[in-house]
Amino acid sequence: MSESSKARNDSGLGRVLDDVLDRIDREELVRLVRELVRIPSVYRPEEPEGNEVRVASFVADYLESAGFGVRIEEVAPGRPNVWAIWQGDRPGRTLLFEAHTDVVTEGSAENWNHPPFEAVRERGRIYGRGACDTKGNLAAAVVAVRAIRDSGIPFPGRLILCHPADEEGMMTGIKAFIERGHAEGVDAAVICEPEENQLCIRQKGALRVEVTVRGRMAHGAMPKSGVNPVTRAARFVVAVEELEREEVERHGEDPFLGYPSLTPTILMGPDCGEPQINVIPASAYVALDIRTVPSQSHEDLVECLRGILARLASEDPDFDATLEVIEERLPTETPRDEPLVRAMAEAYNHLTGEEPHYNGVPGATDGTFLHAWAAIPIVTTGAGEREIPHHTDEWVDEDELLTTCKLYAATALYYAYGDDAHV
Repeated sequence: MSESSKARNDSGLGRVLDDVLDRIDREELVRLVRELVRIPSVYRPEEPEGNEVRVASFVADYLESAGFGVRIEEVAPGRPNVWAIWQGDRPGRTLLFEAHTDVVTEGSAENWNHPPFEAVRERGRIYGRGACDTKGNLAAAVVAVRAIRDSGIPFPGRLILCHPADEEGMMTGIKAFIERGHAEGVDAAVICEPEENQLCIRQKGALRVEVTVRGRMAHGAMPKSGVNPVTRAARFVVAVEELEREEVERHGEDPFLGYPSLTPTILMGPDCGEPQINVIPASAYVALDIRTVPSQSHEDLVECLRGILARLASEDPDFDATLEVIEERLPTETPRDEPLVRAMAEAYNHLTGEEPHYNGVPGATDGTFLHAWAAIPIVTTGAGEREIPHHTDEWVDEDELLTTCKLYAATALYYAYGDDAHV
């Protein structure tokens, strides 16, 4: 245990921590996770009541029965955000715990050894879609905040439980939460995602880019009578591969995030309608999934891509293409001396007697927008192996989840009381 943690524990915070942590009930946590997993919250437009509505209503009912004031707000048809605010009896900082309610598709249930929405409990694990990403961590945050509230301790500050829709898609839930002013006054946020309880203080940015290449339809047996957009789109893809090599060489390997990437994920011709093997299509479509590190400029990258299109057009008078950025998620970085990072590090040390392991998030999270749009410092952490999300037979370990729940509670207390506070 660090000297600072020992001193603060001796001052009385340790006794408060022990009281709160003793109130965290493993079986209640497991029960809540399993009930959440049993509610399919895959977004399916044809099933409005089968999207996030049911799980949001369940979370709202649970929080209301526990004595929290709760709000539900629809951000799209059948896609509600739900959040609860608990105000302590003393003024202080506001900490938000964010965990989304939606999950990705289960795919074919026949490919699962454990049914995807039955929340099977076996050998210390809970199986099911969302158990790891991220209903287990949602439950951990709820139980942690409830334990603090139920303890009756004099708490300086405010805690918010934020559970938005659509994290797995375009993140419309958290965007609406911010745009409607609900993030105002938040000092820091814990993003509850499966990160093996590592303290992730960086995350990659993302650019989603669409390129449409226009040609002229023709018979496949007489290609000279048309303009083939497929081969021209292929030239663009090859040029993107070269740009990726240049970006990797220029920026190197980030210690937490690895290398940047520019990945063509879709190459399709025509861009709409049915393809036919003996028809040169009128158009082709390329989609890029670009993942960036903090040292990169999104603006510069887009200009490089436009430059590629301009160069290809200068080399070929029939090259005609347009580029559109359909989504931008900036990379995030939270300094180690940020109060939330220090509080979580002390909490981790208190619980384990060890120093935390710092890391980065390879993908984007709702925290991207809390950080970039609302200037809120974030740390991403939670139970679950990083490579388990979106797999069949997704699972979360109960022991790790219990540690996460305690980590969330201890973090809130260390953050609320601050470095020089006394209980």
